[in-house]
Amino acid sequence: PSDIAARRRARHLVPAVFAFGKLELNFAMKTRLPLGLWVRSAAIAFAVGAIALTASAADKSTPKSANLTVDDSPPARDTKLAASFSPIVKKTAPAVVNIFTTKNVRAFNAPDMRQFFNDPFFRRFFGNPNTPDEDTPRSRPRTRQERSLGSGVIVTADGYILTNNHVVDGADEIKVTKEKDKTEYTAKIIGRDPKTDIAVLKIDAKDLQFAILADSDKVEVGDVALAIGNPFGIGQTVTMGIVSATRRGGMGLEDYEDFIQTDASINPGNSGGALVDAQGRLIGINTAILSRTGGNQGVGFAVPINLARQVLDSLV
Repeated sequence: PSDIAARRRARHLVPAVFAFGKLELNFAMKTRLPLGLWVRSAAIAFAVGAIALTASAADKSTPKSANLTVDDSPPARDTKLAASFSPIVKKTAPAVVNIFTTKNVRAFNAPDMRQFFNDPFFRRFFGNPNTPDEDTPRSRPRTRQERSLGSGVIVTADGYILTNNHVVDGADEIKVTKEKDKTEYTAKIIGRDPKTDIAVLKIDAKDLQFAILADSDKVEVGDVALAIGNPFGIGQTVTMGIVSATRRGGMGLEDYEDFIQTDASINPGNSGGALVDAQGRLIGINTAILSRTGGNQGVGFAVPINLARQVLDSLV
């Protein structure tokens, strides 16, 4: 992201740098500086300009931001509470997907004690069993697979997905499935931001149903919130609550915390799923819970969608 920003700044510097080079050359000629000196000055100025021009050209080839759909109007708070949120769920739920990851982990068949014999204290009493030709079935590492699950939200028709970084961190394979038709896709990681716990995935698909994004800065305490995800891998589930707090931080969950707090039920497997308002617009990406039992106790947190958008724009 910093490279992209640098190229954009460089693009605006191109005219100024070349103008400076021209002035430098004119000044050197008028003041009759030694030939070698003004040639060197002019060469440096034009070289800097050429570098800036190259950065500008590279910026033109940089992929633009994902084509998000945003409705930044505030939530409708002057209407009566609906008897059913079924129309909202039908509109929003198809954009929420299940994410399954596989990680290959190397492990020993038995506890590997050889590391202790790197310490001279242990070698003094027990010798050094780390001989070069030692190769027993118990000492050979084996590979096992760890599988985990989470959720994600499709935010563009061409397959960009927002989820949590911890859902895909270290994964060797990522599969994405849609709840309704069970279509399975192989996803690739476009980028990750561990500090905010946001990751961007991409699947090769077109004309997907996607979530409409809200302006999370306009969310207020007391607004209705629906959490959609795949808790415990049982399948897509919708829970309802309210926004309990905004701009919640200082809990040591992430490096950067500015959470929307909700009492909508969030459980393992909901990570990366959608937190939507009463109009079905995406206001946050469900991320974490505070719990003494490991299950939901009414204190859940979501990364505000405005922050997630910023991360996506910097990664895509």
